[in-house]
Amino acid sequence: MLMLVRSILILLLAAFSLPASAQFRGGNDDCVLDRCQDRQDNGNRTQGRGRSGPDDRSQDNSQSRGWFGGPRRDQATTVAPGRFDFYVLALSWSSSFCASGNNDDRDQCQIGSSKGFVVHGLWPQYVRGFPSDCPSSVRNPPASAMRDAEGVFPDIGLARYEWRKHGTCSGRSPVDYFADVRRARDKIEIPQELQKPRSAQTMSPLDIQRAFIDANRGLRPGMMAVACQRGQLQEVRICLSKDLRDFTPCPEVARQACRTQQINVPPVR
Repeated sequence: MLMLVRSILILLLAAFSLPASAQFRGGNDDCVLDRCQDRQDNGNRTQGRGRSGPDDRSQDNSQSRGWFGGPRRDQATTVAPGRFDFYVLALSWSSSFCASGNNDDRDQCQIGSSKGFVVHGLWPQYVRGFPSDCPSSVRNPPASAMRDAEGVFPDIGLARYEWRKHGTCSGRSPVDYFADVRRARDKIEIPQELQKPRSAQTMSPLDIQRAFIDANRGLRPGMMAVACQRGQLQEVRICLSKDLRDFTPCPEVARQACRTQQINVPPVR
């Protein structure tokens, strides 16, 4: 009898001395493995919550605004029309835009349009970042302003969009803003080899930059950027002073330049 009691006590002590995981193995076996890991790590997660590190979106610079866009940068939190540091004039290569999607019905994409560089926009910029969609009492430019935009932008819809997105931050009226876009465009001399090429060319972004520098007195490296997309010339972005009289350094814009060794320049249509 004494031996039986002793055996029972030994069995009970052994059972209570097992770790919890051995007593309730079925609980762990029933969970999905990654969920089980989540449970094990749950106690440590609260210490790691919060910011996971700097936002590295600036590395993705070529897709930021699509074909009608510019370098991706953090938005400024305070937006005040007219308070900015310089302008970026963006000139898109029309043939690349036309080849990028269902754009054949656009006037600029018609065969015989002979469009090379076309105005994408004139963007107010900060030294770091850029304003957009500034408060304005004029969201829709009047007909007189749109008439001024007709000969500058390849598409009236684009002109209207650019006013709302960027022109409202210029501190200018729609009429004056579109006049400024024209002044900025007229200031730029397009290099001879890029005016209306009838055959495809392969060039390096550096060659394109040098061609613009040679054709425009006062323009220097660090004052512009050549942008590419899918191996093709997308656009050229040139930095201008607020009064549009001079070219100006813009390190943040220049850093977003295309790093591809060679890009295709499609012929004009």
